[in-house]
Amino acid sequence: MAAKQVYKALGIYRRVLQEIRPHWLALAMLLALDAMAAPVALFVPLPLKIVVDNVLGSQPLPQFLELLVPSWMVASPDATLWLAVSLILLIALLGLMQGLGSWILQEYLGEKIGLEFRSKLFKHVSQLSLAQHDKRGGSDLTYRIQYDALAIKWLVMVALTLMTALLTLLGMLYVITRLNFWLGMIALAIVPVLVFLTQIYSRRLRSSWHRVKTAETSALSGVQEVIGAIRVVKAFGQEHREQKRLFDLARQSVRERVRVIVAESEFNLLVGITIAVGTASVLFIGAEAVQAERLTTGELVLVMAYIVQLYAPIRVMGKQVAAQQESLVSAERMLSILDEHPAVGETPKARALVRAKGHVVFADVGFAYDSASWALRNVSFDVAAGSTVGIVGKTGAGKTTLVNLLTRFYDPTEGMIYLDGNDLRTYRIADLRNQFSIVLQEPVLFPTSIAENIAYGAPEANQDAIIAAAKMANAHDFVVELPEGYDTLVGDRGVRLSGGERQRISLARAFVKDSPLLILDEPTSSVDTQTEDAIIDATLRLIANRTTFIIAHRRSTLRHCDMLLLLNEGRLAPLGNNHQAVLQAFAPHETGQCEPRKKTGAC
Repeated sequence: MAAKQVYKALGIYRRVLQEIRPHWLALAMLLALDAMAAPVALFVPLPLKIVVDNVLGSQPLPQFLELLVPSWMVASPDATLWLAVSLILLIALLGLMQGLGSWILQEYLGEKIGLEFRSKLFKHVSQLSLAQHDKRGGSDLTYRIQYDALAIKWLVMVALTLMTALLTLLGMLYVITRLNFWLGMIALAIVPVLVFLTQIYSRRLRSSWHRVKTAETSALSGVQEVIGAIRVVKAFGQEHREQKRLFDLARQSVRERVRVIVAESEFNLLVGITIAVGTASVLFIGAEAVQAERLTTGELVLVMAYIVQLYAPIRVMGKQVAAQQESLVSAERMLSILDEHPAVGETPKARALVRAKGHVVFADVGFAYDSASWALRNVSFDVAAGSTVGIVGKTGAGKTTLVNLLTRFYDPTEGMIYLDGNDLRTYRIADLRNQFSIVLQEPVLFPTSIAENIAYGAPEANQDAIIAAAKMANAHDFVVELPEGYDTLVGDRGVRLSGGERQRISLARAFVKDSPLLILDEPTSSVDTQTEDAIIDATLRLIANRTTFIIAHRRSTLRHCDMLLLLNEGRLAPLGNNHQAVLQAFAPHETGQCEPRKKTGAC
């Protein structure tokens, strides 16, 4: 896991604003629509004041209303009552229309921003090196893409809500201070207390949400591990054990969420008590002002109604500040990914590569996954274009690491690798990897049709090209016998096909791509003899006129190689290109020379 980075809230919002810059016009429209809520809210208490002062009492209508309504309505209490009732309906209608429009635009814009940011995050994650993926783990990256990426949507919406609440607050404060300055100041006296509470609980909640995200990622990782290895779980009868392990992981996640809920509840309780104290203070002082005839009863009712609305946006701001801590934590987790530069980067002036000839040179290459463990050291060899190279060695000798360096899944820690006389790092990464077809020991198939899997490396391939590739890979005969032929779905990871069938589909994929360089990673290690013969037959057709690297443990796979490389603890054994010497050193039991076992005398 990469080192934890800490981002301040303002820094996160600054980065979020940069991400949403293309949507500034739609955001401005949404802000304008939300801002309309403030003047609508200001008129909500007005009908009540009219009823108290002008219908039940004898006070004159507010001056701006006297200018708008006919004189006969002003003189008639019944007409004034109907005016108040009409205003209630009109204000409610305006509020509902404003809320509906704001909600529709907010949902549309939020979903669009979330989708775009999730896509950007996925693209960046796909460009990280294998080493970076290994450090973070698939579950952690999946959680951040699927769940944390939506935080940008909620942060934007929270910011708009806070701005709307602030505008409403300022409007209410202006009206209250115009009615009675001191009551307005008394109402605002609770603000420093609320700011203090917000700062304390924001830090606490943000720390708690970090623990929640970590616990939920662990739970997701556990589920993926069990589902991915369900055959092993069932084979060893460990369903109950895995259920208990996943239950414990989920329970830890629940505990952390409960802690967050408790903290938020404490915060909301303290905010509510503070607001209640402020409301009671204004009511007490306002009642004294009415008794002293410095304020009318209707004005007190209006002030108290405004006080309730004044505290409503304050309450909203407090809740949003508390609730946004989850989004801030998610945004921080996303930014830590986006700020992680790919370990295998592309040079600014990388050259294009259409089709390589295939001349490969390793010049004193070394590679270490960390400073303490070298996977390869001082590896040098020269492979002519069109040659076939066999790579042999014990498990952990560095064979897979060597071919991973060829495709720039990793870069050498020391030394240079050349393709057609140029350093691999001078080519565009996409162009370089397009020069390779790779057939793995465990073929990776996607849960789509056989035709789509064969054409994965060349999506533009037509049906004729797919069938031709399948025939070259000795796969056509078994494919046409399937109920739906090339449209047959292979299932998750190709589970509906046998190991040999999956391997031949993988070979067909390499035929379709038609790359000048080929990497075969133990293509026959897990199949029977008959299937091995079919795969080797297809392999011989595939390697023709291609520079090929074959990792293998069987002599039958290596007998057609032009060069053999024997790796021992990350170094090349000094045996040159002598096939017999390499095979004898690597697999004496296959060359007729071995050390017999003590009990059986067998190799």
